[in-house]
Amino acid sequence: MKTILAPMLAAFMSIAASGAFAGPPEILHAEAARDDMGWKFTVTIRHEDTGWDHYANGWDVLAEDGTVLATRTLHHPHVEEQPFTRSLRQVLLPDGTRRVFIRAHCSKGAATKEPVAVEIPL
Repeated sequence: MKTILAPMLAAFMSIAASGAFAGPPEILHAEAARDDMGWKFTVTIRHEDTGWDHYANGWDVLAEDGTVLATRTLHHPHVEEQPFTRSLRQVLLPDGTRRVFIRAHCSKGAATKEPVAVEIPL
């Protein structure tokens, strides 16, 4: 039995260390503020970035119907900076928008389980 368990345990540890079990990005905080003629969105994300092979690579501002209004692309991993905060400026929203949603995603295709609602200040 030991001879079977040792290789299985080694394989599991290898997969776990590679980040294959890293979950989707988690949005810890998101807010909107007036930014000249548009809006500035500031988002704090936590993700188990492992390096270039698996990292949080962006977030979207979504309308209530799911339409992508803007995307903030993250061009590199944040292995040593967790959680991290990034902003996107000059986002134009359709007239009358009072709430949007933020959805983060990673380079493996996983996205936040539930987009986070952000109220647009009057």
